[in-house]
Amino acid sequence: MKSSVLEYGGPDGEAGAALRYLSQRYSMVDRRVMGTLTDIGTEELGHLEIVATIIRQLTKNLTPEEIKASGFDKYYIDHTLAIWPQAASGEPFSASQLQSTGDTITDLYEDMAAEQKARLTYDNILRIVKDPEVADPIRFLREREIVHFQRFGECLRRTQENLDCRNFYAFNQQIDKKSCGK
Repeated sequence: MKSSVLEYGGPDGEAGAALRYLSQRYSMVDRRVMGTLTDIGTEELGHLEIVATIIRQLTKNLTPEEIKASGFDKYYIDHTLAIWPQAASGEPFSASQLQSTGDTITDLYEDMAAEQKARLTYDNILRIVKDPEVADPIRFLREREIVHFQRFGECLRRTQENLDCRNFYAFNQQIDKKSCGK
């Protein structure tokens, strides 16, 4: 059960991904990159609903004995069986778990890393969870993380090609209005 809570509000969860991408989109110079962030950020909001539904299905009929035996008792004391964004460790979700720098290159690398970490978390969940009603939607979400990683990689290549300079890592097109390396 706790692993599902992680992907809802943990450091590599869907809440952080949605907020990260929807916040970063505003500083993107390339409109297609901005559109990709909007699309993926919006999709991540839908993933929140999927994960919340799984959590609800797993917890809605728990008895007090099952709650205690599963280690879910501390969560239960604070939130009963409500959906609350926190990590499996119990740490509540915080915006400090995501980044939006205003630098296209930095943010896209951050996004690619976030998608890889989310995929890894889903891999870990799938190693533990065997119930097909949980595993099947988790597999779907894992596949979407892979697609998102690839789309962010395409955005990074597009950005680097459009900058057409040797040292685009030292150039923030949002701040530095001069021509990059020319």
